[in-house]
Amino acid sequence: MARMPSAERRRQLTEAAIRVMARDGVARATTRSICAEAGVSLSVFHYCFDSKQALLESVIVAITEHGITVAREAIRPRATLRETIRAGFQAYWDHVAANPGEHMLTYELTQYALRRPGFEHLARRQYELYSDTYTELIEQLRLLMPFELRVPVHVLARYLAAMTDGLTLNHLVLGDAAVSAAILDMITDHVAGLTGTAAGRADRDGGGDRDGGGDRPHAEYAVPPLSA
Repeated sequence: MARMPSAERRRQLTEAAIRVMARDGVARATTRSICAEAGVSLSVFHYCFDSKQALLESVIVAITEHGITVAREAIRPRATLRETIRAGFQAYWDHVAANPGEHMLTYELTQYALRRPGFEHLARRQYELYSDTYTELIEQLRLLMPFELRVPVHVLARYLAAMTDGLTLNHLVLGDAAVSAAILDMITDHVAGLTGTAAGRADRDGGGDRDGGGDRPHAEYAVPPLSA
């Protein structure tokens, strides 16, 4: 077996664990099955991970990074802020459509961690990571297309994590792609409406034009604008 840096071995085993868990379930995934999938010996596994908790945390981080990578790459300035936001959501959603088993695994990981004494912190880590991920994307977007937010960044990040998490599960159960796309449009409109820039206002007005209601007045949000 060729020698490989330990960090690369960890990645190899983590990706193998994701495949095994997506196929067989978290509870049925054993170190032997993961090692067989990765093509390594048990001694390599125990050298890279000192516990199942460490492996599961690595799996959670890796799955989140899979989705965030495509969204991060998709967030580049477009004609409007709304279009830029929607492109980021679409990149994430394309990943959901292409990898349903991997996204289904995220919910199983949460339930497994919550039901197993001593593993509860992994579920908290998982959802904190979701919020941290959206915080990173929001800040990336603010650097590309500066704007003010009418709510704190951490609140918007938690909102986006909750909405996409719920929508993903809803889609995995019901499988209605058209409705899921329409909901993503709604979330995008809401986020664009929470910006305090002229571009954000134009995005909101443009959103009204799509259904012929561009001249209708828009309700103001009660939360005052915050400095960038």
